[in-house]
Amino acid sequence: MHNETRYAPRGEIALTGRVARGSNQGGMRAYNERLVLSLVRENGPMSKAEISRITGLSAQTVSVIMRALEADTLLKKGLRVRGRVGQPSVPMGLNPDGAFFFGLKVGRRSTEIVLVDFEGKVRHHTKEVYSHPMPDSVIRFARETLAAWLGEMSEAKQGRVAGLGIAMPFRLWEWDKSLVQAGSRLDAWRDRDIAAELRQSFDFPVYLCNDASAACGAELVFGDQDKPRDFLYFYIGYFVGGGLVLDNKLYEGRTGNAAALGSMPIVGQQDGVRQQLVDVASLATLETMLESAGHDRQTSWSDPDAWDFSHELLNNWLDGAAKGLAQVIVSANCLIDFQTVLIDGSLPAKVRAELVARAGICLNDFAVPGIEIPEVRTGTIGGDARSLGAASLPLSDRFLVDRNAFLKG
Repeated sequence: MHNETRYAPRGEIALTGRVARGSNQGGMRAYNERLVLSLVRENGPMSKAEISRITGLSAQTVSVIMRALEADTLLKKGLRVRGRVGQPSVPMGLNPDGAFFFGLKVGRRSTEIVLVDFEGKVRHHTKEVYSHPMPDSVIRFARETLAAWLGEMSEAKQGRVAGLGIAMPFRLWEWDKSLVQAGSRLDAWRDRDIAAELRQSFDFPVYLCNDASAACGAELVFGDQDKPRDFLYFYIGYFVGGGLVLDNKLYEGRTGNAAALGSMPIVGQQDGVRQQLVDVASLATLETMLESAGHDRQTSWSDPDAWDFSHELLNNWLDGAAKGLAQVIVSANCLIDFQTVLIDGSLPAKVRAELVARAGICLNDFAVPGIEIPEVRTGTIGGDARSLGAASLPLSDRFLVDRNAFLKG
C-alpha cells in the first residue's frame, strides 16, 4: 500500500533563455530521466543532439537515458530527419501509452473524473451532478468509475497507471451561506479523508490538492508555455479561487490554501460596504441574479448554449466581477510585483474573454502610485482546469523535474 498523501504539482520547465543542466554522474539517472521527459514534454520530439546541447549531458549519457526511456515505453522514435549536415537525426517523442493518470475534481455542484495519457490528452471523462457534495456519494462515484475504466484496460496499461490526483476545496464544511440548505450534512467532511479512503481501494498513489491551486497547476503543466516566472491566477467557478506561481513553481503555503483570492476583501462600488471577491466574481452570484430574474439554473456553466439570458443581466455581473477582480489584483500586486495575471474558469470562451478585457480596463481605475499595472490574460485551459490539474499531480510527482532543481542564469 502506498503512503503518499498530498503533493503540489511541479509543472514543467520554462527553458526560454535558460540552460537546464544535468549531471553525468551515474547516481543521477533518475533526475536526468525526469529532465529529458520534461524537455520533450515542453518542446515536442527532440533529437539526442538537441537534448545534449540543452542539458550539458554527454552524448553517451543522453543515448543511455533515451534507450532506457524507450525500453520503459515512455518515449518512442519519430520520423528520421534528413537534409542536414552529418547523420540523419531521429527525434524521440512522448509515447501516449507510456503512462496514465486519473484526475478527480470535487466541486460545489458536480464531481468529474478524467483519464489522461502521457501526452496530456483526455482518454475518458465522466461527470455526476448534485445539489451539494457528500463524501459517500463522491467516493462511490470515484470507486465505481475507476474500477470500470481499469477493467477496460489491458493488464499492461493497468500497470502504467501512475496515480490518482484529487482536486477539491479545503474545509468544505465552512462553505458560503449559499449552501446553507445542505445543513449539518456538510459536516461529514470534517472527519473524512477522501484520499486515504480511495487509497485503500486501489494499488496506486493518491494525491490531494486544493481545487483552485490544482487548476493553476494545470496551467503550468498543460497550458501555453509563454508565461513569466511569477504570475497570479484566478479560477471563476461556482465560487472563485486562485493560484500563486513564484519562480516557476506553484506555491501552496503552509496549509495548502495559499492564494485564497475569493476571500480577499473588496469595497462595494455603489455603497462602499465591505465585501469579499466571492460576493461579486462567482457563478453563485450570477446564479442568484438569474433566479431573482426568474431563470431556472439546471445546465452546465461551461456550456455556451446555457448562457441564454438577458444582455443587461450578464453585463451587470461582468461589471461587478471585473471591478472586484481589479481591486484584488492591485492589492496582490502591492505585495508581489506580478508581471501577468491569468483569469480562467467554467465560462464560455467569449464570456471569459470579455471578463478579462473589462478587468484590464478597471485596473486603470484602481491603480495606485508606485505600482506597475500587470498584464491581464486569459487562461489557456478553461473549464477542465481543475480535473486536469488533479491528473497533473501524479504526472508531476512521478515524471517531471522540479523547477527549483534548475540552475538559474
